[in-house]
Amino acid sequence: MSKICQITGKKAIVGNNVSHSKRRTKRKFNVNLFTKKFYWVEQEMWISLTISAAGLRTINKLGLDAAMKQAYQKGILQASDIKPVGF
Repeated sequence: MSKICQITGKKAIVGNNVSHSKRRTKRKFNVNLFTKKFYWVEQEMWISLTISAAGLRTINKLGLDAAMKQAYQKGILQASDIKPVGF
C-alpha cells in the first residue's frame, strides 16, 4: 500500500536537504502514518485504516462515519480500501 492517509489524503512531498555550504540535494518529507483498527458502529464491524496523526484528530473531532463519508466524497477513500478485520 502506498504511503497515503486514507482520511486526509496526505502523502509524501519532495524538498531539499540544505548543507552548511548551501548545497542542495533532494529528500522526501514522509507523512506520520500508522495502521489503526476502528470499530465502525454503523456497520457493526472492525476495520483497519492507514491514517496520519491529522487523520486521527479528524476522526476524533467528526466521528469515524462522518470522516469516512467526507473522505469518500473528496475521492480520497474508495470502498475497496476499507479492510475488515476478522478475529
